[in-house]
Amino acid sequence: MASIANVPHPGALVSKKKKAFIGLPAPLGYVAGAGRGATGFTTRSDIGPARDASDVPDDRHAPPKPKIVRKTGDKNGEEEEEEEDLNDSNYDEFNGYGGSLFSKDPYDKDDEEADQIYESIDKRMDEKRKEYRENKLRRELERYRQERPKIQQQFSDLKRDLNAVTEDEWRTIPEVGDARNKKMRNPRAEKFTPVPDSILAHNSAIGSGETVVSIDPRTGLKTPMTAGTSTGLLTPGGFVTPGNLDLRKIGQARNTLMDLKLNQASDSVSGQTVVDPKGYLTDLQSMIPSHGADISDIKKARLLLKSVRETNPNHSPAWIASARLEEVTGKLQTARNLVMKGCEMCPNSEDVWLEASRLIPADLAKSVIAQAVQQIPLSVRLWIKASELEQEMKAKKKIFRKALEQIPNSVRLWKEAVELEEPEDARILLSRAVECCPSSVELWLALARLETYDNAQRVLNKARENIPTDRQIWITAAKLEEAQGKTQMVQKIIDRAISSLNANAVEINREQWLKDAMETEKSGSVQTCQAIVSAVISYGIDDEDRKHTWLEDAENFANQEAFECARAIYGHAIKTFPNKKSIWLRAAYFEKNHGTRQSLKNLLQAAVQNCPQAEVLWLMGAKSEWLTGNVHSAREILSLAFKANPNSEEIWLAAVKLESENEEYSRAKKLLEKARQSAPTARVLMKSAKLEWQLKNIREAKALLAEGVKDYPNYPKLWMMSGQIAQQENNIDAARDAFNNGLKNNPTSVPLWILLARLEEKTGALIKARSVLERARLRNPKCQELWLESIRVERRAEESKETAMPIAMPMMAKALQECPQSGLLWSEAIFMENRPQRRSKSVDALKRCEHDSNVLLACSLLFWTERKLNKSREWFNRTLKLDPDFGDSWAYAYQFELLHGTKEQQEDLKKRCAAVEPRHGDNWCKVSKDVANWRLKTEDILEKAANSLPIPT
Repeated sequence: MASIANVPHPGALVSKKKKAFIGLPAPLGYVAGAGRGATGFTTRSDIGPARDASDVPDDRHAPPKPKIVRKTGDKNGEEEEEEEDLNDSNYDEFNGYGGSLFSKDPYDKDDEEADQIYESIDKRMDEKRKEYRENKLRRELERYRQERPKIQQQFSDLKRDLNAVTEDEWRTIPEVGDARNKKMRNPRAEKFTPVPDSILAHNSAIGSGETVVSIDPRTGLKTPMTAGTSTGLLTPGGFVTPGNLDLRKIGQARNTLMDLKLNQASDSVSGQTVVDPKGYLTDLQSMIPSHGADISDIKKARLLLKSVRETNPNHSPAWIASARLEEVTGKLQTARNLVMKGCEMCPNSEDVWLEASRLIPADLAKSVIAQAVQQIPLSVRLWIKASELEQEMKAKKKIFRKALEQIPNSVRLWKEAVELEEPEDARILLSRAVECCPSSVELWLALARLETYDNAQRVLNKARENIPTDRQIWITAAKLEEAQGKTQMVQKIIDRAISSLNANAVEINREQWLKDAMETEKSGSVQTCQAIVSAVISYGIDDEDRKHTWLEDAENFANQEAFECARAIYGHAIKTFPNKKSIWLRAAYFEKNHGTRQSLKNLLQAAVQNCPQAEVLWLMGAKSEWLTGNVHSAREILSLAFKANPNSEEIWLAAVKLESENEEYSRAKKLLEKARQSAPTARVLMKSAKLEWQLKNIREAKALLAEGVKDYPNYPKLWMMSGQIAQQENNIDAARDAFNNGLKNNPTSVPLWILLARLEEKTGALIKARSVLERARLRNPKCQELWLESIRVERRAEESKETAMPIAMPMMAKALQECPQSGLLWSEAIFMENRPQRRSKSVDALKRCEHDSNVLLACSLLFWTERKLNKSREWFNRTLKLDPDFGDSWAYAYQFELLHGTKEQQEDLKKRCAAVEPRHGDNWCKVSKDVANWRLKTEDILEKAANSLPIPT
């Protein structure tokens, strides 16, 4: 049989050259892994069976090498050998064998001496800073104790208060239950087991006469129990005691016992109630302190205030603060005691007495205030407090009379006393008051109001003698004259006031006088108000700044609803600058908004006399007369305007509109014919053609338009009307030619491009419509109207399924990139999104275009679709206020009110719309510029536009 050693190793087949040691036996004493630090171990298979002493030893397990011997010196100077333990368990990676390498070697003498020197230096340095370190540690400890005091420190004041507790109070203190748990209270007590549900089942079964089988705990046998057998209770030891039981009666007895205990606790021997069995929870709730401060903070505040009182007992704020602290913490009696102690220590401080009257009960406060008045008889506040404590009017008057005997020069006391009297008695009191207080303007003016006209004049004259530097006396005198109908004296008095105050070196403050004028107007003295304005309006203003400043002041007065002051400013400005058209125009707008028709008429008549070249003023006058129904007067005004402004296009067209609105079409035609002869303009030709078109004279309209496009080819409205008339006659080729010819002469006219694109789309040529709009965008870059029309064309194509893929959304993205601030595009983009994304899109739109009426209208519609009606109405009003000329917002708001508003809200919205007469808006212009609706008024256009709009979804 071949030897195992001769069998080739598997690795030998892999290697080209056979290793020399492969297949050879291991040498004696070899331990696998010892070369790389592994510790060998032996097993029973290695040791084999027990050997005799005469057996040959196994050289593979050689004995360990002898230990290294070191020589050490003993005390006698002799050397002895000590074997060093080199076992692995005695080896440390950092310190070597047996711990430190130098632990058994003594230091040199020099090293030992150096160590002693360094140690003495360290001790000396430590002694230098020892006192500072100890003081610092003590301070930190004290601060820590102040921030976190011990429990005994927190209750130290309560412990001191125990000295004042009487014996009866000790007896009435209720017993406190043991807060420990059951094991700590009575560890050896027997355990009680609660009654299980089986006992309840047994009891119910016994009551019903059923047979119950249960286990006897003593024998462990099942025993049947009938209605006559006895059941058992679990004893504290866990056994069952037999007996007839009714658990319901046990529960009733327990409730009875609880009621008895509560009744006993509620009535003590002394008759005082210790426990309220019905309202103890309410009592506990009332015991909760009302303050939210920490107890330690209150303690510190109390200690601090106590030290302040002890340091300076005559310091009244300390007593007041202490009393208020106790009041806040709920110790009202302590607060009263402190404040009364403060009254004793600070008898001359009225603040302490007033605080005492506040804390003391009402029946005792009178006596406290009486003591205070005796102590401080010249304190006005104490006398007033005394009158407030009285309930009867007679007692109040008596107190004020005593007070005035002590302090006759107190204006406040005189005012309080006068307010309690009847007018006749008040007049007598005031006559005495002005003698005692001659420098009080209020008393003089109050007396003048109560006197007759003649006496009031004398009173005001005396007041001016005593107080020559006050303007209110002069203003009151002017009001007095105006009240008597002597309006010619009002301006004289105000002028005298200005000169008198200047003579007495009083500065004329323009702002104060204008405020006085506003207050005077509110009191009803219009003449005095206007006199004040005209007297001080020019003070402190340079000549070159007068016009701008006056107009700004008038606008501010109008915003504050001081219309008479504003009217006075406009009147003064017109007198100063009678030929300024802007001032007349601002005054006319003011009278139109805040005045009457007569005042507006008078103003415009004066305006056209001073500024006859101002066409706007003539037109405003004519329109004002026309709105009142006086057509004849309007015609006269326009005829005068023709004389003052011959060949004026605005006046000609205003006259034509006046005649056409009153159905005087022949007059209107004649006026237009004269206008074409005397003042031929593109607009006059356009209005002439439009009137013929509205009157359905298509031939005359086309002739006028043909003449117009020859003479004025750069006026796009003529080409637009030509194309629309041709489109109305279903002559698509003629309409297309008109629009194309118009674009050749007006390539930047956006409405012409849009009309041509809509014409192509209407005929079904969607591709042509797209190309038209694309050419329009190239000729008019960054035009939001063209982008919007392109997007709407694509949306209509997607809805009719004329396009295979959606194009509108990518086009909207391109449009917003080119016109990022376009509110028109953002408003369209909001409703192109799905419902969940509309809210976020509206937020982005508001960030970009916060003050754009289109975006605000879109947000209003968005709230409407979400059924947030109040918010939608609020946003509609915001839109209308931002841009009243935007007709679409009026139409949508009226549609909203028709569906969700009341009749009053609908009528109010209609009146507001008629007042502003909006003219712009895509949907609004579709109705207002339709030839069939040319006779409709603003209210009718509003209703028709609202009905034509789709309800937002």
